[in-house]
Amino acid sequence: MVTSKSKVAIIGAGFVGASTAFAMSLQQIATEIVLIDVNKEKAYGEALDINHGISFVGQMAVYSGDYSDVKDCDVIIITAGANRKPGETRLDLAKKNVAIAKDITQNIMKYYTRGVILVVSNPVDILTYMITKWSGLPNGRVMGSGTVLDSSRFRYLLSKKLNVDVRNVHGYIIGEHGDSQLPVWSATHIAGQNINEYCQGPNGILTPEDKLAIAEEVKKAGAEIIKNKGATYYAIAITINAIVESLLKDQNTIRTVGSVINGNYGIEDVALSLPSIVNSGGVQSIIPLKLSPEEEAALRASADSLKAILNEVKDI
Repeated sequence: MVTSKSKVAIIGAGFVGASTAFAMSLQQIATEIVLIDVNKEKAYGEALDINHGISFVGQMAVYSGDYSDVKDCDVIIITAGANRKPGETRLDLAKKNVAIAKDITQNIMKYYTRGVILVVSNPVDILTYMITKWSGLPNGRVMGSGTVLDSSRFRYLLSKKLNVDVRNVHGYIIGEHGDSQLPVWSATHIAGQNINEYCQGPNGILTPEDKLAIAEEVKKAGAEIIKNKGATYYAIAITINAIVESLLKDQNTIRTVGSVINGNYGIEDVALSLPSIVNSGGVQSIIPLKLSPEEEAALRASADSLKAILNEVKDI
C-alpha cells in the first residue's frame, strides 16, 4: 500500500477500466481513483460496487467523475475505445479509435496539471503516438501499455514449456503490440543463462519449432481469449496495475512500454515497445539491447508496419 497521497484517473469504465480499478483497490495502489466514462451511470455503478468491498482491504477514495477530475492526477489511464468487430480491419478500428482518442485528449488537456498519461486502448501504438503529438507533453510523459502483457504471456509460456517458476524467466516481446511483434530470444534468460545455454543442459529442450510456436501463441493469445469469453480484461488489468505501481512509487522498473522512438535502431517518429526504465516521470530512458541482425530487421519491419497505419490516420 502507498502511504503518500496519490491520484489516478481511469478514462473508460468498460471491462478493462473497471477491472483495473478493481485490481488497484485490492492492491491499495493509490489513495484516490476516479472513473470517467461517457456513460456516467456505468462509471458510478462500478465505483459503487468497488466501494462496497473497500472495508475488507483498506481505506481509499473510489468515485466516478468527469474530465475536470484529471487535475492533479499522478497517472491518467486511457482505456476507452471501440472494440474490433468481426470483419473489421485493423485500419478500420484505428480510424475509429483515433477519432475517439483525439476527443479524449482534448478534454484531458483542458484540465491537465501534471502526471503521466498511460494509453491502453487499441491500437495502442498508434494511439500512443497520436496522443503524444496532440498533448504536446514531453516525450516519455505519454506511454502505452505496449508489449508489457505480451512479454508476460511470453514468460508464462516459456515457464510452462520448461517447467520452471515464471518469476525466474526473463524475456521481452518488442515492437508492435500486434501482428508484427517479435520475441528477443537473444536477451531471454533463465537463472542468468541465455535460453539457448539453459536448454543445452538437463533442464529442458526448446527446438526452433518450439520457439516459433511460442511466439505465435503469444501473438494470438488475445484473440484466443476473445473467442472463448468475449473480451480480455483480467491480465491487462494486472499489467496496468504493475505499470502504475512503477510510476507511483518511482521504481525505475524496466518494462516494455510503448513510447515515441527517435533514433533507436535507426527507427524514427513512431511509437513502439522497447525495454524502458519507468519511473514517476514516465519513460526515463530506453535500454539498448544487442539484437541479432535478424531481430533488428524484424523490429524495423514492425516499425514500418506501424508507420503504414499512421500514414492513414494522421489527418483524422
